[in-house]
Amino acid sequence: MEGEGVEVIHSWSAPRSLSTSLMYSFAQRDDMEVLDEPLYANFLKVTGVERPYRDEVLSKMESDGNKVIKEVIFGPGKKKYRYCKHMAKQRLPNLTNDLMKKGKHFILIRNPLNVLSSFNKVAAPSFLELGLGYLVSIYSELCELGNPPAIVDADDLQKDSQAVLSGLCQDLGIPFHASMLKWEAGPKPFDGIWAPWWYGNIHKSTGFAKPCMHSSPFPSALYDLLEQSLPFYNMLRQKSRRTGSSLQPSLPPPSLPVPANEKLLAWVGDELLPRESAKVSVFDSVVQGGDAVWEGLRIYNGKVFKLDEHLDRLFDSAKALAFSNIPSHEVIKEAIFKTLISNGMFDNAHIRLTLTRGKKVTSGMSPALNLYGCTLIVLAEWKPPVYDNSGGIKLVAATTRRNSPSSIDSKIHHNNLINNILAKVEGNLAGADDAIMLDKDGFVSETNATNIFMVKKGQVHTPHADYCLPGITRATVMDLVVKENLVLHERRISLSEFHTADEVWTTGTMGELTPVVRIDGRTIGNGEVGPVTRRIQDAYRVLTAESGVPIPISVE
Repeated sequence: MEGEGVEVIHSWSAPRSLSTSLMYSFAQRDDMEVLDEPLYANFLKVTGVERPYRDEVLSKMESDGNKVIKEVIFGPGKKKYRYCKHMAKQRLPNLTNDLMKKGKHFILIRNPLNVLSSFNKVAAPSFLELGLGYLVSIYSELCELGNPPAIVDADDLQKDSQAVLSGLCQDLGIPFHASMLKWEAGPKPFDGIWAPWWYGNIHKSTGFAKPCMHSSPFPSALYDLLEQSLPFYNMLRQKSRRTGSSLQPSLPPPSLPVPANEKLLAWVGDELLPRESAKVSVFDSVVQGGDAVWEGLRIYNGKVFKLDEHLDRLFDSAKALAFSNIPSHEVIKEAIFKTLISNGMFDNAHIRLTLTRGKKVTSGMSPALNLYGCTLIVLAEWKPPVYDNSGGIKLVAATTRRNSPSSIDSKIHHNNLINNILAKVEGNLAGADDAIMLDKDGFVSETNATNIFMVKKGQVHTPHADYCLPGITRATVMDLVVKENLVLHERRISLSEFHTADEVWTTGTMGELTPVVRIDGRTIGNGEVGPVTRRIQDAYRVLTAESGVPIPISVE
């Protein structure tokens, strides 16, 4: 029997993470006894680490770790629960696995940015002393045992102690007590022998203090240690129980359109990274000014459709924007293939390929500040066509006009998409799937995301590409129209002509070929997908099934 009926709660943390405050919090419960680092003497004996209180700890505390686990941690008790505060580095290999297999565990973390300065005032910090590596190891060990621990961030605990404590108690399967929010100032009878060296400020406290909004400057001498530690903190932070803050209100995690995309790998710079780690620098030009070019690619039956055509346009766009130090075609292809193969994406997938001007040496507009070379991003997702290609979609005309080549030439496939986004906002507010954008003279250019075609009396019409992007899917469909022995006109087309068309469809890599059944409240044709649209859809489906650049898969 565990503690002869006592339920043991293990708190694992690193120094300066409010672990003692949390111990004081749990000690306020009338159903809880607490132990302050019961394995400290074992740690000092096994590691030989010097501390000013070392001799006193070894003389007054049991130093046989396994004996402590059996007789103290899981020994008999008079209360229902026993709270054990552990430092992560005290989880040593000489200890029995019962320590991890029994009881309920949680991990307390704190941002090293908020720890290092405080720690530095007491002792010289190091990566090992910070303990984040040990905490990640403990998290992994508990997960392997089938008992993933709850994770609490000390900074969240300070912001909203009641919400975090209540949630932690729920995770531990125990009732929350309001008494946990306050305690009396001063030393406690259960404090460890080391309290005079570490607990001075805590003894002045009577609860969890709100975080200081204006901290002191971070010591530059600790910058490298901060960089070393943050990835471990961030890994655990992603698993933590979150609360809101005044700077960033808490939102429930959204569901993904395709759940399988939760665990994808994306290419950023020169490496593959997990979804939540795939980020660019705040100094990157795409962040500073939307200064990047991009392409969308689709994967069909183990092949990348129109890969070379998309890469040619990417390079044309980069040249038009005077990018320098651009990676070669082969380098980009290799990144694309590695990303697809690593994700196992060989069909029904879409790639957002982005090439930014790269990182700047300091913030500013001038490309002269870009001295690192371009940043390549390959974002591959499981993504079926984003529109209803069977039943059709609804469009509205936006008041936002498509920009003229005299301002920003749409033939440059750039990331500064605010013109399109404003039109999409209008479409969303009108309850439409997308919005039609007109040129400066009032003729139809394209939609906010796709090129557009119409059919009238069996003949196909599409706006010329003076204002719109001459899409690769658009060009492909134009070729198919001709191959199907249909008449094709590329000309200026007014909005009323689209209102009265027999059929309308849009084209784009992400959505493929999509029927349009209503525009501005007018029914297109009979409101159903027309015969010409079906015919071109079928021809496009055949083409994508049989053509494309094969993904090179090695056979082992």
